[in-house]
Order: sequence, then structure tokens, then C-alpha cells
Amino acid sequence: MNFSKKAIYLTAFALVALICPLLAQTRQTKEEYIDRYKQIAIDHMERYGIPASITLAQGILESDSGNSNLARRSNNHFGIKCKTGWKGDRVYHTDDAPDECFRKYDSVEDSYEDHAEFLDQSPRYDSLFAYSSSDYRSWARGLKAAGYATAPDYAERLTRIIEDNQLFLFDEDNGAELYAARRRAAEGKIEDDFAAHSSVDMPATTSGHVDPNNYRVPERTYNGYSVFVNNRTHYIVARNGDSFSRIASTFGLTERTLRKYNEISPKSTADPIEGELIYIEQKQSKWLGERATHIVLPNETTTSVAQMYAIRLKRLLRLNHLKRDASLTAGQSLKLN
Repeated sequence: MNFSKKAIYLTAFALVALICPLLAQTRQTKEEYIDRYKQIAIDHMERYGIPASITLAQGILESDSGNSNLARRSNNHFGIKCKTGWKGDRVYHTDDAPDECFRKYDSVEDSYEDHAEFLDQSPRYDSLFAYSSSDYRSWARGLKAAGYATAPDYAERLTRIIEDNQLFLFDEDNGAELYAARRRAAEGKIEDDFAAHSSVDMPATTSGHVDPNNYRVPERTYNGYSVFVNNRTHYIVARNGDSFSRIASTFGLTERTLRKYNEISPKSTADPIEGELIYIEQKQSKWLGERATHIVLPNETTTSVAQMYAIRLKRLLRLNHLKRDASLTAGQSLKLN
């Protein structure tokens, strides 16, 4: 059957008219992006100490909420370039220069995992981990200062995304619930819950943690270990014959991550001694208890004080203007927050 050119053109035009709206509908909204990846960001905050708001804001900015050409081609949501030592797949994309090499992932989840490890393992970003996981403004400025992006207003862009979308809620305890409740309130969907009958904007929440001053109250047991909370940070007490490998395996961590949580060199082969506190998540950037200072006892070190209060060593040193190898003297006063 023969068709005239006019009929072919009309058919092609009709197909384009049908396809274009469908393509437009596939564009992911910012809200959809947040809903899809918020839990990964929260998990990484708990595991690495990176604010969930920062992770989501970087994903939104670097990937255009998952819609950029690079993100679609490579699942790369954080604009991480190949760099020296990258052994995985790669794609080439024009960014600051033509045809630059970018990492390619099998899934978006892999991109999120690599982003967390990239910040966690790169010495240039070490200073960021002195900040609290709720201090998104310092993290945004720190990322720019460390050279994560070349845009001169990179920190301001991240901060604007976080505040416009209230991503800072994810940095709080029960962040996902807080964000969902705020969304419902904004959409006028709170009818029968607590907020509909309360004079406050949001229902009160509790963290579920014990008093940070009372850190030897067991919260629960897990695979034979009593799990305690000190300064909102979970830990166990090492038993006779324990190893970092065994503890890490028990709690679904890598041995390197467990050593990092306890600020032990990944090159160290030493195992914990009986009675030693071993933290199974990232320590806090300050002491959240009532005491504001610690009076040094004989033979204490900055490392042992940081472990005692579940404070990151870099933050403790920074609070007290000390160097890492600084020695302490009995009676010396150390700031804790």
C-alpha cells in the first residue's frame, strides 16, 4: 500500500504529539526524588555521620533530581568523576571541560553508597566530620571549601535546596516522620491525628534514648551483646576474646568502618580488650549531657576522653584548641560542648 508524503508527515506529527507528553511525564519531580531516596540518606547519616539533608541536596543539585543526562546514562547522582584509582565502569560527559570521565554505577543505590564512601575515605573531606550531622550549613560551606564543586555559590545552592524543601528535618531524630507530618500539614491533610487537636504545630516526639549521663543502662540485647547508649550513640562492651572482625560482622558493619567509628587506624591489627567501649555507630560532635567540662585524671588521653563521652576526637581537639598528639595533665579542664 502506498502512502503520500503528506500522509506520512501527518502520521509522524501525530506520533510526536503523543510521545512528547509521555516523555514529559517521565520527568521525576523533586518531591518524588526526596521520597525515593530519603531512607538511604538517613541510613548513611547514621552510619557515616553525613547529614541526610546534605546527601539529598547534593543528589538533587548534581543530578537535577535524577533527570540529568549524566544521571540517566550512568546512575551517577553526585557528579563524581573517575579520579585516580577508579576501577569501575565509566562514561564521558562534558562538564568543566569536554568529555570528562565520570563514574558509572549499576544502580542509583550504588551511587549513593559510593558518595558516602568518597566523603568518608578522602582526606580532603576529613574536616567536615568535625561538624554535627545537624549542622548542614557548615557542611555545605565545607564541601565548597574542600573543592567538591567549582561553582562559586555551591554552598548557597545546597543551603537553599535544604531550606526550601525542609530537608533539615531528616537530620533530626524521627526525621522521616517529621518530614511526612510537615508535608501533610502543608497539603492540609491533617484531620484526625494529634496535630488536628493540638495547639502546637507538630506532635511532640522523643528520641527513645536514655539520659546521656547514665550510659550504662542497657537499651536492648542483640546476638548476645548488651547494647548501651552513651550520648545518643550505641555501643557494646568488649568481652574476653572479642575481635573487631567479629563485632563488625555481628552488627552488619565492615571492620574498617567499625575501627573508624572508634577512631582507630584502619591499618591497626590490634583487637579490643575486655571491658573496652566499642561504638557501633558514628559518635557525636559534642556532649549532650549536663556536664560542660571534663577534669582530666592521671593517664587519660584525648582519645580516651573522646571515647568516654562518645565525642568525635577531631571535634574535642577543636573545642579545646589541641593538636592530635597533645598530652594531657591531671586536673586540666576540657570543654565538652
